[in-house]
Amino acid sequence: MSHASFSLGRRSLLLGLGTALVLGRTRAAFAQLPGERRFVVILQRGAMDGLYAVQPYADPVLREIRAPLALPEPGQEGGLLDLGGRFGLHPDFANLHAMYAADEALLLHAIAGPYRSRSHFDAQDMLESGADQRLSSGWLNRAISALPNPAEARAGLAVGTNVPLLMRGPTPVGAWFPPGVEHPSPDLYARLAALHAGDPKLGPVFEEGLRARGFATSTLGEPSRERDRAQFPRLAAAAGRLLAEAAGPRVAVLELGGWDTHVNQANNIRGPLRALDAGLAELKAALGADWARTAVLVITEFGRTARANGNAGTDHGTAGVALLLGGAVRGGRVVADWPGLGRDALLENRDLRPTADLRAVAKGLLAGHLGLPAPAVAQAFPGSEAVAPMGGLLRG
Repeated sequence: MSHASFSLGRRSLLLGLGTALVLGRTRAAFAQLPGERRFVVILQRGAMDGLYAVQPYADPVLREIRAPLALPEPGQEGGLLDLGGRFGLHPDFANLHAMYAADEALLLHAIAGPYRSRSHFDAQDMLESGADQRLSSGWLNRAISALPNPAEARAGLAVGTNVPLLMRGPTPVGAWFPPGVEHPSPDLYARLAALHAGDPKLGPVFEEGLRARGFATSTLGEPSRERDRAQFPRLAAAAGRLLAEAAGPRVAVLELGGWDTHVNQANNIRGPLRALDAGLAELKAALGADWARTAVLVITEFGRTARANGNAGTDHGTAGVALLLGGAVRGGRVVADWPGLGRDALLENRDLRPTADLRAVAKGLLAGHLGLPAPAVAQAFPGSEAVAPMGGLLRG
């Protein structure tokens, strides 16, 4: 496996929770938690078209409004991978389909956050903040900070340019800044640490950063500058190896872009689909036996329009698909209170109408998988008292 290169940046040290491992335009951030259960969130930046990735081929209106994007039904050449008779998975999701067949993948359709914005920037911020408005911290950071000893959530390693909002907040840990071409020598790190040793804020951060860098190098090997087209699978494999370490992190957030498919969607979406599918397989393989204690939540800022546009693509919409997978997941199912695609069923006569709330899924995982107490879950999603944690997501 190829590895990312690392170096330290003062800006990243001040970003807040997490550590970030970066390969090209893909990123991962990590945090530690007590216990042996692993939790991974994958952010699909650009808004994946859930109606294309998980097609409701039994809906009689699908082919009428999505003719350029409606794939052949299961069993036909180039057809969808069947998900039980009503929905089909895009054929580039072969690894995900294998997890579904092994009861390790659960697909949640017609789902959205509480906001109704079609701006990528606003929607991504609200997706990660866990609210219907912009906040300065993320729901995962706030959940961890509500633990009895939030210091245990310190980073297990640190590599990267930017900690996602989802992981920023009151629980502080350092992050690494990736180099452009060169990376500093160990002597420079030592000098910087000595220079800031007396600083009550930066001193502990430098100390933690050096500890984290040593852990990352011992686990992943020495950095390499090799670049290739398979960045996200490499990132996922590295994340899995780090999560599997006995002294490693237990929480990771990965990012994968490329989902904004306004034009020629059938071709342009295949790269991200294949990268995500390969990354999920690499993550599972790298976790090994710890896969049985892992839940992976894959989410995007919003869905896309029900109708194809004039450029054989789709525009910004509302409801879409969330994926939940892992050995800890009660999979082999599609969960959907299906609203339909008819004119009267669509939201504003353009979008798939949401019938489930992403916060309910996240709450169910925080409580049921990570075992966080009710106050921690409530702190993660302020103002959401009416949204109950979704049950039935996990194996007994």
